Amino acid sequence: MTQLTVRDADKHLGNAPKQEAEARGWSANKLFLQLLRESVGLLPQSRPAVYTGLDPLAGVWSDEEAAEFEQRLAQQRTLDPKFRFCAGH
Repeated sequence: MTQLTVRDADKHLGNAPKQEAEARGWSANKLFLQLLRESVGLLPQSRPAVYTGLDPLAGVWSDEEAAEFEQRLAQQRTLDPKFRFCAGH
């Protein structure tokens, strides 16, 4: 077996795994091994991946909601006739 040592961990990084291990009813060592195995692809991740994109929201509007959104966008894109733009002025 290989022994690993982690250095320069701040107190938050030192405390959080202990709390997580306690919450799972595991030893800190078991938690570290699990997280390492997941992070290098030896095991599937036990926690769902966190996505920051908007893909999960795609296609969730009803046809009516999409139509209302498009209508409101069209209203915003309309120029007020009292504001005229002249080239060169």
